[in-house]
This record gives sequence, structure tokens and C-alpha cells, in this order.
Amino acid sequence: MTLKQLPSGLAETRNSLHQLAFFALSPARYKAMGRMGLRHTPGGFGTPEFDGRVARIEGDQLVHEQDGNVATQAITTIREAAEFFGNDYQVEWFADFHDPLTASDPDAPLSVSQDASLAIGAWFEFGFDVLNELRTHGVEGDDVSEVQIWPEHLDSATELGDYEKAQRASFGASPGDGGNPEPYLYVASWSDIDRSNTYWNSTSFNGSSLAYSGLLASDDPKGMALEFLLEGHRVLHAV
Repeated sequence: MTLKQLPSGLAETRNSLHQLAFFALSPARYKAMGRMGLRHTPGGFGTPEFDGRVARIEGDQLVHEQDGNVATQAITTIREAAEFFGNDYQVEWFADFHDPLTASDPDAPLSVSQDASLAIGAWFEFGFDVLNELRTHGVEGDDVSEVQIWPEHLDSATELGDYEKAQRASFGASPGDGGNPEPYLYVASWSDIDRSNTYWNSTSFNGSSLAYSGLLASDDPKGMALEFLLEGHRVLHAV
């Protein structure tokens, strides 16, 4: 797929979508199935099918598919989103998060730009495409997880490698965060890394990153992305 210039309003929209993912979408699936991971969905992200339904965000709309019917509602507040997907709003809905998202006012209007939300959805589509391709390159001994969007971080990720051999890492596509304003790919090692290796370029986490702007300048963004991730896999397996 072709990456496009990012629209304005990305950070504000991303922060609002993060609140919705953590306090509205994932709790709906967790309450019904005991699982919380999200997926890329058309125009955005949401749950896989659970209990006969799908809860998702497309642009600036909430979408609830159930029993062959599709209901939509404009994004307003976190509380109203949770209720739209069939739950009461709860700050604490899972006890074992290491770094749960800090709740904002559930009744404050959310800032979600249609263009920025669709751009984040397109980034998740790109990330899932690349990460699922990466999973096919696992080698003997690798423990490979499925690709999911984790609600506490709002990034799509998979894990590959053998932790006991210091080869395991999280490979992901983040829509950006406080330390990295634009979307980026990353390889985050679960073990100590050799900082003398220039591959490990991140100063904000234990790993390496490749920014959206670098991919945008490439004639082959997917190829560049996959090679970046595979290089991390090769470096870890050379330990």
C-alpha cells in the first residue's frame, strides 16, 4: 500500500482514540471473552468478532455490528462510547496491567479528526501487513505470537524469538506517542542490547525505531519496513 502525507491534528486524534481503545473497545471484548487485543478493521481498528458482534472505530464514527445489523454513532465522549458498545464506563476493568492508560474525563468531548483517524487506520493496516509478513520469517526455536493492537499502548505488535537465548523482541508499528510524535516501526528487545551496534538507535526504549517520514521517502515503504524489522531479528539471533 502507498503511505501518504500525515494530516494535521494527528496527536489530538491519537490521544482520543487511545482513550476509546482502552476504555470502550477492549473492555467490551474482555467482558464477553476474557481477551482484550484489537485488530485493524476497515478505516480504523476494533475488535475481532466476539459473541456474534464487532465493536470498532471508522474515521470519526463508532460502529457496532451485531446479528447482521450495523449501528453507527458519532464519537462524542468516552462514557457514551462505552455505553454504545454495551458496557458501563469503568476506569479499572483489568487488574494486571503493568502500565495502564491514565483516564481522562469520561464526559469531556473528544477531539477526533476524520482525516487523522483514517490516517491512523491506514497506518495500522500497513503495520498489520508488514508484521504478518514478518511472522513468516521466524526460524526454528522462535516463539511467534499473533499480531494485535494492545489497548494500553495503542500499537500493533507481534513477538518473535527465544527469550532464554536473549533473542526475543517485540516488533511493532506505533501511531506515535509523547516521545515520538509521528508513527514509527520499532524493535524492542526483551533482553540487554549492545549499544555499540548502530542498529539500536532509540534513546527512549530498549531497541530501534524507523520513523514514518523515512518510510514515506522510500520508493518501497513495505520493503523498507520489512527489512528494518528483519535486521532486528538477525541482530538478535547473532547474539
